[in-house]
Amino acid sequence: MKLYSTKNKENLADLKEAVLKGLPDDNGLYMPVNIPKLPKEFIDNIADYSFQEIAFFITSHLFQGAIPENDLKRIIESAINFPAPVIKLDDQKYILELFHGPSLAFKDFGARFMAQLMSYFNQEVSKELVILVATSGDTGGAVAAGFYRTPGIKVVILYPSGKVSHLQEKQLTTLGDNITALEVNGSFDDCQAMVKQAFLDRELSSQVRLTSANSINISRLIPQSFYYFEAYKQLKAQGQDIVFCVPSGNFGNLTAGLLAVQMGLPISHFIAATNANDVIPQYLKSGNFEPRPSIRTISNAMDVGNPSNFARMLDINKGTEKSSTWNNMKDHISGYAYTDADTEAAIKEVANKYGYIIDPHGAVGYLALKEYQETNPNTVGVVLETAHPSKFLPDMERVLNESIKIPSRLAELAKKTKKSTQISTEYSAFKAWVLANY
Repeated sequence: MKLYSTKNKENLADLKEAVLKGLPDDNGLYMPVNIPKLPKEFIDNIADYSFQEIAFFITSHLFQGAIPENDLKRIIESAINFPAPVIKLDDQKYILELFHGPSLAFKDFGARFMAQLMSYFNQEVSKELVILVATSGDTGGAVAAGFYRTPGIKVVILYPSGKVSHLQEKQLTTLGDNITALEVNGSFDDCQAMVKQAFLDRELSSQVRLTSANSINISRLIPQSFYYFEAYKQLKAQGQDIVFCVPSGNFGNLTAGLLAVQMGLPISHFIAATNANDVIPQYLKSGNFEPRPSIRTISNAMDVGNPSNFARMLDINKGTEKSSTWNNMKDHISGYAYTDADTEAAIKEVANKYGYIIDPHGAVGYLALKEYQETNPNTVGVVLETAHPSKFLPDMERVLNESIKIPSRLAELAKKTKKSTQISTEYSAFKAWVLANY
């Protein structure tokens, strides 16, 4: 398998290099040179496949022999060992629950797959690998859980102080061992900027083996495509056009859906649902991409003002002589944005109307799907419910005025002691910390 940089298609890497390196030297993002169309027979008979079999079928075609079949099966079996059920709200609206993994967030799929893949590729290297990851909420917990006590790998998680929920913070600050949390006095965008700068710092990378666990790493993105196929399998018998509504921050989740379409999954349309951080919905309206500082909201994992996967979205929808990139993207994606007040009203509506407790991110998705279906009524819509509502306990209980049951594996964290190191947004201070510790 070969991958190219979105900034230069001549800049090629094999799968191992792309996974362990994270970013190309030119600061682009890796994309597969060849995205295979999966056989029509597979799509037609997808109901006959288990979730793990779907994941193996996809990766075996995409990786093109880069990993031996038996090793790939072991990786899949270790990483994708929890379900992604589709829950019916009504005949047109469904919820794809992606919170049944260890950290109760959709990012468990990518983080666990990446951990297995990196561990496989890293086993012949003696020098430890240091993973840098910025988080706006759920990524940190998923990566911490996925890589906990993985031999030869250390994880450094940067998160914005005071801008993740209490239980999200506990997930990434209480494990210890090979997991270290840096509490940054700034925004998620500041965290992400420092991580990106570290990868471009030749002096730093010459002394420390660095890679990323954000969705900028292709090994995080690929497994996120699995559950689009799994959801399609569960809804195929409906016989209607299926649209996916994706609550979005860094847009890795939606980009994985675009990848699934490239591989032949018949998704009719995508809906990009954001909170006040509406850079992509505004781009879809105007054609102008204008990043800006992120705004804090109750759907905090989506508080991203400069989505890194936009480069991949542009690459997948690149223009031709007949149609511009912007027009191509508008054809495949509709964008909607909502306020916190809208989000809170949606949480109440879903609870009262359907008896379903939806988290703030899923609530933004519900609103977008509802608005889209007003003008596109003959569709079956799937909202990606990206995290368990108990991860946002204070807001959920305040909005619904009732107690939310906390799964035991999350409740246990409340008793554990937070351990983090506070740092500024100055890159020089971050670099000095990395060199002093690794």
